[in-house]
Amino acid sequence: MKKQTAGRDSLGEFAPKFASLNDDVLFGEVWSREDKLSLRDRSLVTICIFMGKGLIDNSLKYHLINAKNNGITKDEMAEIITHAAFYAGWPNAWAVFNLAKEVYSDDNTKEENHGGFFGMGEANTAYAKYFSGNSYLKPLTKPEESTISIANVTFEPGCRNNWHIHHAKSGGGQILLCVEGEGWYQEEGKIAQSLKEGDVVVIPANVKHWHGAKKNSWFSHLAIEVPGEETSNEWCEMVSDEEYNKL
Repeated sequence: MKKQTAGRDSLGEFAPKFASLNDDVLFGEVWSREDKLSLRDRSLVTICIFMGKGLIDNSLKYHLINAKNNGITKDEMAEIITHAAFYAGWPNAWAVFNLAKEVYSDDNTKEENHGGFFGMGEANTAYAKYFSGNSYLKPLTKPEESTISIANVTFEPGCRNNWHIHHAKSGGGQILLCVEGEGWYQEEGKIAQSLKEGDVVVIPANVKHWHGAKKNSWFSHLAIEVPGEETSNEWCEMVSDEEYNKL
C-alpha cells in the first residue's frame, strides 16, 4: 500500500513518537499485511468500528475516502452503513451517510466521463489487491462465446497494476489497445513507454511488466488475452511510489 505520512505531516514536531507509531506501525505494518486481510476488508472493518464508537469526524472521512480507493463501491458502502445501523445506532448511521454521500458524490458521472467509447464499467474489486489506486473493468467478450478475452480497463490518475507476467508454454501474452487518456507501459529492465489514445502495445508471454495511468490523467485500454498453451498469470510486487514518481 501507499506509504503513510499523515502522522508526521500533522504531529511530526509535536508528537514524533505518536506520528511514528501511526505511520510506521499502524499503517506500515498492520495495514500492509495484505496477505492476511485485503485493504478493502480492512477499510470495511475500520469504518464499522468508527461508526460503532460514534467517531464521526474528519478521521472517518479519511477512511471513507480510503475505502473508496480500496474498491468499495457506492452501493456497497450504502449497504454496509445500513447493515451496521442496526448494531451501531441509527443516529450514527445518519452521520456516516452524510459523510459517505460527500465522498461518493462524483460516482454518478464517472461512467459518462471516462472509459472512452466502451465506457468504464464497474469497480475492479476482484483484482483490487493487485492495483495501486482505483481501476474499473468492463468485459467485452464472454467466455462461453469466445476463446479470446477482451476487456476495457480504466485507471484513475496515478493508478497502476503490480508487476506481473503472462506465462505460456507457447503463444500467449497480451495486447493493449489504448482508447483514452495517457498512461505508462514498462517491461522489466527497460525504460517506461509513454502511451496515448491510439497506441498499441504487444506484450510477449513470460515478460515481467506493468501498465497504468499517468499522475494527471485517466487512462483506458482494451486488454486482449492472446490464446496459448498452458497459460497463467503471475502477480508480483507492486510498482513502488519511488519507481513511479521517477517517470
